[in-house]
Amino acid sequence: MKPPSSVPRILLLAVSALFCGAGGVLLGVSPDQDVSAPDVRPPAADVAAELQRRYDRIKDFSASFTQTYEGGVLRRKAVESGTVAIKKPGKMRWDYTSPQKKLFISDGKTMNMYFPDDKQVMQTPVPPEDEATSAVLFLMGRGNVTRDFRIRYADGGQGDEYLLRLEPHNRQAEYDWLEVGIDRDTLQIRTLTAGDAQGGRSSFAFSGFKENTGLADKMFQFSIPRGTEVITQ
Repeated sequence: MKPPSSVPRILLLAVSALFCGAGGVLLGVSPDQDVSAPDVRPPAADVAAELQRRYDRIKDFSASFTQTYEGGVLRRKAVESGTVAIKKPGKMRWDYTSPQKKLFISDGKTMNMYFPDDKQVMQTPVPPEDEATSAVLFLMGRGNVTRDFRIRYADGGQGDEYLLRLEPHNRQAEYDWLEVGIDRDTLQIRTLTAGDAQGGRSSFAFSGFKENTGLADKMFQFSIPRGTEVITQ
């Protein structure tokens, strides 16, 4: 099963999530909190600035993820899972293991999307900086959450997490908004939700983070298997 939306769109949403620190399950104020109580949270912009500083210190990381996509007139839902590895600038590897195997991998110059069951790989160049969306700029390690987005707290969520609503200053073809769920104590990424104008929602939940472990460049190299059809975009 290929992604329920276009491959580049899903992939870039994931990247923007990780490099913006974006979150998926709606977070913020717990349902059992007294909503009439004073809001003791720091300003949302301050939380975002501290998140950006934490992000700047991370050179590489890996994690497990679960992706849920809902969209379309029939509100079709799909759930997939696997592992992700990211290395700045621009290198990434998404190994989907369930329900079907597939691999999205970039060496910083070319993005390969490999579907072994179909014996097919889709290739697209990583766009130059002056043509890139804010999602790709984060992939390149050049984005800045406090500069590129309007920031406020989102509604809903849990008491041990901050939920930030990020709306890009410049219109993006890949998404209309992001919501960032982060641990209040560690500022570690937990989840991601990205939404579009058609009502589609792509959500990621992350676990088992390992940061700054010195991931090898060879992890992000891809050799096209013999007999595989290559489609360029």
